Amino acid sequence: MTQGGIEVDLDVERFPVAGFGAAPLLVVDDLHTTFTTPRGPLRAVDGVSFSLGHNETLGIVGESGSGKTVLSRSIMSLLPRADVEQTGSVVFDGREMVGAPAKELRALWGAKIAMVFQDPMAALNPVVRIGRQITESLRLHLDLDRREATAQALSLLGQVGIASPEIRIRSYPHQLSGGMRQRVMIAIALACSPRLLLADEPTTGLDVTVQAQILDLLVEMQAERNMAVILVTHDLGVVATRADRIAVMYAGRIVEIAATERIFGDTAMPYTRALLESTPRISNASHTRLAAIDGRPPDLSVPITGCAFSERCPSATERCGIEAPPLTSARDDPTHLFACWNPLPGALRVRSASKGASS
Repeated sequence: MTQGGIEVDLDVERFPVAGFGAAPLLVVDDLHTTFTTPRGPLRAVDGVSFSLGHNETLGIVGESGSGKTVLSRSIMSLLPRADVEQTGSVVFDGREMVGAPAKELRALWGAKIAMVFQDPMAALNPVVRIGRQITESLRLHLDLDRREATAQALSLLGQVGIASPEIRIRSYPHQLSGGMRQRVMIAIALACSPRLLLADEPTTGLDVTVQAQILDLLVEMQAERNMAVILVTHDLGVVATRADRIAVMYAGRIVEIAATERIFGDTAMPYTRALLESTPRISNASHTRLAAIDGRPPDLSVPITGCAFSERCPSATERCGIEAPPLTSARDDPTHLFACWNPLPGALRVRSASKGASS
């Protein structure tokens, strides 16, 4: 199939988007992002492939250092200009993002694809009032004059739940609470009604009540604007009720991807199970000791032989330390892919997915 003059492979085993239309909005194919460091090449994203349907929400989860944030920035081509190499393909709405000219990327950022960054205090300009930071993209992409852009900014602040927007629009970031700054970040990201929103740990540092409000706001805005969303988090509880599918990352790769209910109800990858077991539960008695995953994530600047999780996995065999497992589909669900030689009971492996499938 051809989109925008670019040939896009829509093999259902490689890029399943069941229930969200035949043609994906986003296709990431064998994406690699490697940083040059004094210790050698650091493979932060190591051959990731997946697709995203229109209006779909994909949760990307994993420990710190698993490559989640670098993956989201790689999708948008928001990478340093030096000491980084990116290969593979990111086709967004028929347009290739990898290697695209800076002018074309700037036309897409904010207008068609936007990001809510992890730390709003660092992402917002501390010496510019928030009103100007919102109106900047409105004037650039929608060609609004100052009065029209200000009116739209006030409306956006109201939509994201900020009281007294007429006052707050003249505030500086340091004059707002953490929750309000995150709402401003969402307002900026949604200003031009993008088709894809990437939210990178959007609730980090917020108390649980504000976290729930921010996540509910994202769901509400998605429904109103018919957006696709990629929600990046280390907390499986965040995506449990807010994502259609979940991709689990480890050592720069996707090691399991499936519908949310499948991830929670029929986990295949031992690492995914370990993440689930380390999640605090309300049903646990007070002072229950939290489960932890033994060992440490691998050093991504050192070439990995075999399965990257093998040294921490209780089910690992000799083969796991020698040969990297390919992504494989479950017998009863071709959209459930996992990379494991010894999957948990219930997820029977019958065939390897095509080369590059969400690896």
